[in-house]
Amino acid sequence: MTDLEDAARVFASVRPRLFGIAYRMLGSASEAEDLVQDAWLRWQTTDRARVENPGAFLATTTTRLAINELQSARVRRETYIGPWLPEPVDTSADPYLGAERDEALAFASLLLMEKLTPTERAAFVLREAFDYPYAQIAGIVQSTEPAVRQLVSRARKHMTGEKRAQVVPAAQKELLSTFLAAARSGDLAALEKLLAADVASISDGNGAIRVARRPVLGRERVAKFHAALSHSYWDGVEISYVTTNGQASAVLSRDGAVEGVLTVIGSPDGIEQILWMASQEKIAAVTKSVAARS
Repeated sequence: MTDLEDAARVFASVRPRLFGIAYRMLGSASEAEDLVQDAWLRWQTTDRARVENPGAFLATTTTRLAINELQSARVRRETYIGPWLPEPVDTSADPYLGAERDEALAFASLLLMEKLTPTERAAFVLREAFDYPYAQIAGIVQSTEPAVRQLVSRARKHMTGEKRAQVVPAAQKELLSTFLAAARSGDLAALEKLLAADVASISDGNGAIRVARRPVLGRERVAKFHAALSHSYWDGVEISYVTTNGQASAVLSRDGAVEGVLTVIGSPDGIEQILWMASQEKIAAVTKSVAARS
């Protein structure tokens, strides 16, 4: 086995974890793939004989790249047209993504983490999703152990302070399918019954035609908005289901082409958020995954 072949073998053994870190940091599967590729290129040019723990070295490299990328990504998002939502990943097709711990993977968590600083997000992801020791996280983010404990503590307080109780996966799928039936029929009363009082309907199309560029807020407005869509959107739309980020999502197709991915975040009070992902770039991976299974 050549030195490069050995480097590839080592990298392949830790690649799922590297992608898991990068995706949770960036909320984008495509950007995470690019970042992991960058880590591989750096690994090729590293003096690997001096690396005692390749897994730790590569996790450090990936996390630091992700911190830098997240800082520049937030600048790019300032020019994004309309709301920005995380890119869905088909976790039924990529079991490694949530294999270790599914923390910081659900849409609700990814949306809340957007408000963390890049270093807070890195410390939180490494601790909560991968159970890294505080001392190791300190070395990765180039800080002290007490400072990292503070970072994780602040992140936890933010996440638990804003995150509402979630329903179990079976109940979430039931909410989603019932919502789709009510939306498709335009049943206003049924829609209102499903929605929490402060529900938000958020659409991510990055300027795509017929995609709402502002969130629709409140039970009455969201119900009326989706009831009105029954007259203009649902004719000819086929619905199939896929597991994205550990929860049920609906793939919406018309004439064999995927138009969007829709999911809901549910609590005991009803649907808290309706997430429409219509950006073709963001749903490309899910589209490919669904096509491969059909």
